[in-house]
Amino acid sequence: MITIDPKEVPTAKLHAYLQSAVAPRPIAFASTISASGKPNLSPFSFFNVFSANPPILVFSPARRVRDNTTKHTLENVKQTREVVINVVNYDIVQQASLSSTEYAEGVDEFLKSGLTKLPSDLVKPYRVAESPVQFECKVNEVIALGENGGAGNLVICEVVKVHVSELVLDADGNIDQHKIDLVSRMGGNWYSRANAGMFEVPKPLTTLGIGVDHIPDFIKKSPVFNGNDLGMLGNVEALPTSEEVAIFVNENFAVKGVLSADDEHKKHQKAKEYLENNDVLSAWKVLLAKPK
Repeated sequence: MITIDPKEVPTAKLHAYLQSAVAPRPIAFASTISASGKPNLSPFSFFNVFSANPPILVFSPARRVRDNTTKHTLENVKQTREVVINVVNYDIVQQASLSSTEYAEGVDEFLKSGLTKLPSDLVKPYRVAESPVQFECKVNEVIALGENGGAGNLVICEVVKVHVSELVLDADGNIDQHKIDLVSRMGGNWYSRANAGMFEVPKPLTTLGIGVDHIPDFIKKSPVFNGNDLGMLGNVEALPTSEEVAIFVNENFAVKGVLSADDEHKKHQKAKEYLENNDVLSAWKVLLAKPK
């Protein structure tokens, strides 16, 4: 067994040990709004429920390890003292992951992730319509745990209204754990799905993904693709070039056969097969290929 003194290892290394050992962790999909009215949306896995009376949720947006800067979510909750915490289930995990991309201040992560803004009743930040449970919260206190990179900031939130989708309720009106299908964070790229065990979601690019808002409508409106598919497609820095698409098609007989059929539905199904194997660039090449 190795023994580690937290003061003698780099913060990034210690952070990785903590995330991998203290898991699985529930995800607070935090929707905030700036003092000037700009929405922000980002997931945080340092999160849990700590009281029922009063109902208290706590999440922690940490200072960035690499440069000790703070996140827009933290600045917003300090300014407005309001937040909506949306739970993340399997249906929206890819879009939630995409929203964690480090977009510039003022960029709307709802648009980038392809998720739907839903007005709240008692607070200004929007709810995520696709989330099965949404907690409107007032921020009671923000406690800074340190001043260096990696230091957490405990955002202590009091729930003032809860919204629960009827689709996740059982016959008695309680949340059915199978229907809600929650996911949680583990170390590295790994997540845990309550209904099915571990799975991997590659972290968003350090450069900026194009976002769901830049995916062509013929893809977004296709019945073949769900929100997770769109989240994966939106997490590429740039689309393949026409030359890259042509080379891919010429080297892939199965794709040639699909294209020769000139069937849009089959083409989308082929692209989805690549997405299911986490091969996003090949999926894009199929989608951008012209019929033969």
